[in-house]
Amino acid sequence: MNAPAEHARLARQHLIDPEICIRCNTCEETCPVDAITHDSLNYVVAFDKCNGCLACVPPCPTGAIDSWRNVEFVKPYSIEEQFSWDLLPDTTELDGFEASVAGADEAIPDEVQQLTEAATAGQGGPALAPWSAAHPYVNLYPPARPVTATVTGNFRLTAEDASSDIHHIVLDFGATPFPVLEGQSIGIIPPGTDANGKPHLLRMYSVASPREGERPHYNNVALTVKRVTEDHDGRPVRGVGSNYVCDLKKGDKVQVTGPYGSTFLMPNHPGSSIMMICTGTGSAPMRAMTERRRRRRDQKEGGELVLFFGARAPSELPYFGPLQKLPQDFIDINFAFSRVPGEPKRYVQDRIRERADKVWAMLQDENCYIYICGLKGMEAGVLEAFRDICRAHGADWDTLHPRLLANARFHVETY
Repeated sequence: MNAPAEHARLARQHLIDPEICIRCNTCEETCPVDAITHDSLNYVVAFDKCNGCLACVPPCPTGAIDSWRNVEFVKPYSIEEQFSWDLLPDTTELDGFEASVAGADEAIPDEVQQLTEAATAGQGGPALAPWSAAHPYVNLYPPARPVTATVTGNFRLTAEDASSDIHHIVLDFGATPFPVLEGQSIGIIPPGTDANGKPHLLRMYSVASPREGERPHYNNVALTVKRVTEDHDGRPVRGVGSNYVCDLKKGDKVQVTGPYGSTFLMPNHPGSSIMMICTGTGSAPMRAMTERRRRRRDQKEGGELVLFFGARAPSELPYFGPLQKLPQDFIDINFAFSRVPGEPKRYVQDRIRERADKVWAMLQDENCYIYICGLKGMEAGVLEAFRDICRAHGADWDTLHPRLLANARFHVETY
């Protein structure tokens, strides 16, 4: 909730950062209570409608939606004020509010204490990047000023007879600076117009290459893109962005925006371990992190890498061949295939349960960071597997989860 109770003086107000918002309308379309609206300049959140469900946060391509300010309950920022902003207002420390509430030897109300705990636990507050993550550059090239990249490679990753047509695309930016980190995304603007005669909106794709480029020390990035030919219900549909990207030829020019993303970033401190859970093209950021670690393996700076990767069959799984060539002492790979003839269905949550002791140890390791990326339907199963593992070890997932969030150890990007 935005406010803990009417008599409490504090509230955590949900806002949208006008500096990095790209006005893509994703948040307004996603909000289940119609708390988000916009004018010709800004997208804003109505304080009296927002219930803090956070449904709008994961789909936002830039993280602009994940902005919060502490306010007095009776004096939140109005919609009119938000429409006028070019920048978010200065943040106010929660401690200062606590002092004003309890300054006359008053006990802090229970609701305020709950708000404090929620804020410090990472619930209802901004998502956090790992403390050792490199500084990300965000929105250097907005939709109004995209940069032109040249296609230098387009390779099909899945077998010709596979139902999923997934491509590895390499884009070169030439002399134009385009710094990206593992876990960030870029936008691609398909040419042409939609059914209403308006230019196509940009499509977001996770970067599949490490920060020094797909080819080291070249100003390029790689993407993992699935050709969309049907919707989630199996009805035929032609994805505008994915088909455009998958059909690109070497030498083609592409309009690119971004980079985007400031929290789904890998840790960089020595000894840090990474647990990666993904399906399909959700492998893109995992591939970037793994390749970053592989290239620096001789420096012996990284901790463990554990991967849970799900697909219908080996032929449907991008990067299956290269992954099999990685040594076991470098990465612990756990495949889950759900449609292999003659074998039982296995999903990533099944493999997680099979490795319960290992998963539990990594959940307890303060230097382990967990990343989940892929279809939205995977998320619930994975969280339930974590819940079961915690229960089996005499712990409570609902207690552990907020701690992971507060320490920037748990990151989810599902779609």
